[in-house]
Order: sequence, then C-alpha cells, then structure tokens
Amino acid sequence: MNNMNNKNLKDFFIFYANKLKSLNQYQQVFFATAILAIISVMLFPVPPFIMDILLCFSISISVLIMMTVLFIDKPLDFSSFPSLLLIVTMLRLALNVSTTRLILSNGHTGPGAAGHIVKAFGYFVMQGSFIIGSIIFIILTIINFVVITKGSGRIAEVAARFSLDAMPGKQMAIDADLSSGAIIEEEARKRRKKLEDESSFYGSMDGANKFVRGDAIAGLLITFVNFLGGMMIGVGQKDMTFSGALQSYTVLTIGDGLVSQIPALIISVAAGLLATKSGSDEPIDRVIIQQLVRYPNAIAVSSGLLMIFGLLVPGVPFIPFAIISSIGGIIYFVLFKKKDNISSSLENENTKKSDDNGEKSDNQQLIRSLQVDPIRIELGYSLLMLANSKLQDDVNFTDQIKKLRNRLAKELGFILPSVRITDNVDIEPKQYVIKIKDVACGTFHIEPNHLMLINTKRIPNITIPGIDTYEPAFGIPARWISIDFEEEAIFNNYTVVDPVTLLITHLAEVVKENISELLSYSDVQNLINGLSDDVRKLADSFIPTQISMIMMQRILQNLLNEGIAIRDIGTILEAISEIAHKNPGISRLVEHVRYRMSRHLCKAYANNDGYILVLAISAQWEQIFMDNIIGDGDDKSLAMPPSRLNDFILTVNREFENQARNGIIPVLLTSPHLRPFIRNIIERFRPSIVVMSQSEIHPKAKIKTVGRI
Repeated sequence: MNNMNNKNLKDFFIFYANKLKSLNQYQQVFFATAILAIISVMLFPVPPFIMDILLCFSISISVLIMMTVLFIDKPLDFSSFPSLLLIVTMLRLALNVSTTRLILSNGHTGPGAAGHIVKAFGYFVMQGSFIIGSIIFIILTIINFVVITKGSGRIAEVAARFSLDAMPGKQMAIDADLSSGAIIEEEARKRRKKLEDESSFYGSMDGANKFVRGDAIAGLLITFVNFLGGMMIGVGQKDMTFSGALQSYTVLTIGDGLVSQIPALIISVAAGLLATKSGSDEPIDRVIIQQLVRYPNAIAVSSGLLMIFGLLVPGVPFIPFAIISSIGGIIYFVLFKKKDNISSSLENENTKKSDDNGEKSDNQQLIRSLQVDPIRIELGYSLLMLANSKLQDDVNFTDQIKKLRNRLAKELGFILPSVRITDNVDIEPKQYVIKIKDVACGTFHIEPNHLMLINTKRIPNITIPGIDTYEPAFGIPARWISIDFEEEAIFNNYTVVDPVTLLITHLAEVVKENISELLSYSDVQNLINGLSDDVRKLADSFIPTQISMIMMQRILQNLLNEGIAIRDIGTILEAISEIAHKNPGISRLVEHVRYRMSRHLCKAYANNDGYILVLAISAQWEQIFMDNIIGDGDDKSLAMPPSRLNDFILTVNREFENQARNGIIPVLLTSPHLRPFIRNIIERFRPSIVVMSQSEIHPKAKIKTVGRI
C-alpha cells in the first residue's frame, strides 16, 4: 500500500514538473505580466492577506539573490544582476507605496491594518518599547545607507572605470593572439564577446548601485511619511487618542520600515559581494575559507592573544574568550597536522614530478630547437664584440638592424620578421653567416678592429697597406686597413666602412634577394586586416571566394621577387578584382597587376634624366620563343631545346656586359605574352636584370632603346 502511495506521489510530481517545463515557452509573457503586476500594486489597493504574500515574496527573492551571489564562480555568471536589481527595487518601492496606503487608510483599526507580517516585525523589534524599536530601525538604516550601499557603490564605480580603461589593451591582446595564430577566429570572437559582456556588466553595476542607494533613501523618507501622516490622520480625522495613535502607527511604521529595509540590506550586501568578487573565479565562501586557513600560524597567534585578553583585562568575562581561543587552537592543530601530511605527500609527488618536469623541459627545449628563424645571423666567437659595438651617434648593432627593418618596410610595403643574432662555435672565429629560414644565403670573414676600404672607382695600385678582399654585397674589390689609416683613405677619396655597416649592408642585400620567402601567410593576413574600410570591402568581395589567401600570398611573393614593392596594396587588389571572376592562374594575375602598376614600374626603372633605357628582344628571338611554347591558357610552358636556350643566355649576357662597360643598366623589353617565360630564364643566371613587357610602359613614360638582342 505504501509503495502504491509513493508511486502515485512520484507520478504526481513528475506530471506537474512536465507541465511547468511546457510553460517555458511563455516565460516572456510571464515576465511582462510580473512587471505590470508590480506597477498595478502601486496604483490599486491591495488586501492585507495579499500584502503578506507579496512581502514574503520580496524577502524570499532577496535571500535567493544573496545565495546565488555566494555560490557563483564568476561575476559574469550572474550578468543579469543589474537588471534583476532594478526589478527587485521597483517591487520593494511598489510594496512601500501599497503598505503606506493601508497604513494611512486603515491604521486606526490597529497594528494589523497592513497585514500580519508588518505587525509581527513591528512587535518583534519594538519589544513593547517605542524607543527601542525606533533606535534599532535607525541603526539598520544607517548600516544599509552609510556603510554597505556607499561602499559597494564605490567598488562598482572603480571596477567599471578600470574595466573600461583596460578594454583597449585586452582587445589588442586578443588581436595579437589571433594574428600570431595562438587562437582561431572563433575563439577570438568568444573572447571579444566576453570582453564586451564584462565591460557592459561593470558599467551596469555602477548604475545599479545608484538604485540601491536611492532605494535606501526612499525607504527612510516613506517611513517618516507613514509615521507623521498616520499620526495626523489618526488624531485629526479618526478621533484617536495621542497615545493610542502613537502605539498603533509606531508598530505599523517600524514594521513596514523593517520589512522594506531588511530585503534592501540583503540586496545591498549581495551587490557588495558581487562587486568585490571581480578578482576571483571561485565561489566566495570557498575563497574566504581557503585564504583564512592557508596560514595556521595566524590562527594560533590569534587564539593566544584572545586567551591573554581574557586573562589580563579586568572585568572581562574569561569563559567566552577561553571558548573561542580553544576552538582556534583546535582548528590550528587540525590544520597543522593536515599540513604536515600534505607536505610529506607533496615531497613524494615533487620527487616524481621533478623527473616528469625534467622530461617536459627537455621536450620543450627540443621543440624550440626545431623552430626555424626567418632571419638569423650567426657570429664566430671573434665577432661577438660586434653585437655590442657602438657606431656614430651612440648607435649599436641592434639599432642598425631596427633601422634596416624600418627602411625595408617603407620600401617594400610589409614588416620584415625580427632578426635573431646568435653565436656559432662551428664556424670560423672571424666568420659570420646570414641564414634565411635556416639556409645559409650569405657568409663573409671580417677582420675585427679594422676598416674596409672599398675601391669603388677601381683605382689601381692602392698605396695604403692592408689585406686585399672584396665587398660581400656587391663583389667590389676592397682592402682591410688599420683604423690608423682611416683619415688617409678618406683624403684619397676611398669609401671606408666599419664592420657593422658592412654586415648590415650585406644583410640588406641578402634579404632583398630572398624577400619573397620572408612574406609569410600571417604577413598577408595582417596586410589584409590592416586595410581601410573601403579597401577591405574590396578585398572581401573576392577573398576567399574567388582568390584564396594562399593565392594572394603567391601573387605578392612574385611581385616582391622582381623587386616590386607592395606598398600600394589598394591598386594591387583593384587589379586582382578586375579579373578574379575569370578564375585566372597565378601568372596571369601577376601580369595583370604589373600592367596596372605600369606608372610605378616606369618611375622605378627610369634613370636620372627620366628615361627608361631598354634593350629590346628582336622579332626573330620572339618568334623562336613563340614556336616553343606548348599548352593552352594558364597551362602554357616553354619547351625550348637546350642549345637554343644556351644561345639566348650567352647573347643576353654578352649584350648586358657591353652595356655595363658603358655605365648603362638597361631594362630587357619583350612582348606581354612572352615576359613570364623570359623572366623565368633570366632569373636563373642573372636575376638582377629587369624584364618588362611593352604593355607595362606607361603612355607618359620616356624610353630610349640602347640595343637589340
């Protein structure tokens, strides 16, 4: 029989629980109805029985809010607190208005005019004395208004200000993590949303505390209105005696004030706890207890002081101090024993963890050693002094590298990766090696404490003694000379450079020769993300729907590989957008970008007189190239016989050497559809030669043909 009753009871609760779940879809309607009900309580009379229910609900919701604040982990877990605080404050004020109506209209009937809860609170606090009740009510009001409300308001104000001040820095940190690849786009969006919620929350908390303070003031004023208005109505209109009116309206006023102030006090404490909890991600009770018991010695000293206080201070009862001191001693003993047990177990764990940590650190070092530096300079041990050497104007080696990065960034259009400087005992003492992505691309031997005399004018029979060598960046004949001969070399119109400047110049040329390899995927992303809004809209119109970010990287790399700066990224994007819908290949896209940048190209390759000196490819050679191109569209390739290809290379070399003897560095000019193929051949044996197509010559450019191949 009992089992049957239990089953029926269980089915009963399950049935109504499911019914309540089905009402979730109407929660917005219920919420709006509750707000309207609060407003109605202000406007229409409420019977004392209903008032008891509403006052009980007000106290209950305040206690619920307090408990929720105590148990949440993070302040943002209760992000609706400011809105809920406004609603609860509105409810409390509505109940104040309603109880005031009952007190003023029915107070002459006795202390039960506003319901049993108001009456019970009034009698409980007054304990038969008007003065006691009034003083206790005033004390509670002062505690709420002066201490808790003011303190929590100040905390919320400071937290809101600091949160808003820190927002730009946190936003930049998120963007930096996204740019470096530490987080993905989805994680970045989540962090930005959390940051926005946090700033909005603390800003709302600052305003919400003004409601708490205003509620305390309103409650105090309403209490005086109830008392003075009730006495005037009771004595003046209801023919009550002064003592009878004083007894009735005092109970009603103090009871109503306490029913209002106690929930307000609870809410104020909850707001203060929530505002002070911003630095922790654990429940308040756990944080407080953990931090108090973390130092058992503090508990032991406090217990001893309490015992001494109870023994030595005359007239102080010893038993209460002895009891509390004993409890503190017991807590200390328990914590001390627990700490010893934890310490002994931690020693064993630390011994085990030390081995694990050692293995982890070895793995981390191994992982770091596998990472490839984009640019690295390795110095022999005799050249380590260069890293700390000072040049003119107190500029050192690292400052020179920074200046080089800034200059190349302005010239090329993107920021170069940082340069890592290390020592290498495996190379010769006076040698340095410049590596691009762990591949040696330049090396040279430096004579420390010497200067390099560069014979730019190729003057024969240099009279200044020294060690003959060559300049590493351009291969010009040079000589290492002693510092003592610097003035003599300058007087004889020789170019003199110090070792640091020599290394920096060599580094600049190596970087330019390998610049396309240094433009990474993340660099391209940063370029696109840093565009202005208008240009960014243009990029978004075809990236990544028609042109992937990898293709964009390849296009920019090809441009840099031929010495074309990508500073005018807007023109580059416009050129790509014009033919992106045709699904072109990389080569076609690059050629179209070059065509659109013809003005920049012509300006870059013009001489001091404004002329572009060109060396044209003859119609015979162009026809030979045309006959050996196979494939269609973007799949075209050159299949020229090696003998023919060798003849072309020899002819180009001979002609350019002849021009160089005359001090002329011409541009090789060909037809648009042959330029990519000829450039691929030229860069293998003489990458410094500029190859332009006829379509890349701007209409306003001045050209001068100096020869023909």
